[in-house]
Amino acid sequence: MPQLLAVHLLRIGALYPTPAPVPWASPVSALAPAASWGSAEHPAGLAKATGRFSTAAATALVATSFIQRAGPRARAMNRLVSALRASAAFARRPASPAEAADAVLAVRRTAWHAPVRTACLEESAAAAFLLATHRLSIVWCHGIAADPVRLHAWVQTVDGDIVAEPPSTLGYTPALTIGARHQHRP
Repeated sequence: MPQLLAVHLLRIGALYPTPAPVPWASPVSALAPAASWGSAEHPAGLAKATGRFSTAAATALVATSFIQRAGPRARAMNRLVSALRASAAFARRPASPAEAADAVLAVRRTAWHAPVRTACLEESAAAAFLLATHRLSIVWCHGIAADPVRLHAWVQTVDGDIVAEPPSTLGYTPALTIGARHQHRP
């Protein structure tokens, strides 16, 4: 590990010195899930999405797809994160749990008809963009779970409540969050 990284991780409390290697406790106990690429655990497209978000969900998905494909593939995640940070700056009030769920479900329903990849990363980003167009804030999260290693992206309310996600999402530790401060509840 590079010295600068080790010093930073020690300073923020992500690492701590020990005289010998020791195992650590899992932050959340959960059953080992099957392999998932972000779209196998929720009933995407099955829940009826109605209201003002339904029409704009397609536009949010197109914007997400455009951002990912607008340059070199190796920089797609950087572009998406930059766009999410920029959109979060426009929020004026927190989205209610119902508003956030409406946006997520509208995006998921629309995603079934999209001719491009629409897994958790694209769905959560599109939901964040959709809410930002209404100046509503949420917290976009990208997290990791171990054994087997899995990545997942989701949105939370500013109070830390996970939006339209299965309970297994609690097994993920947020590695990157964009938006209002939050708490990840085990």
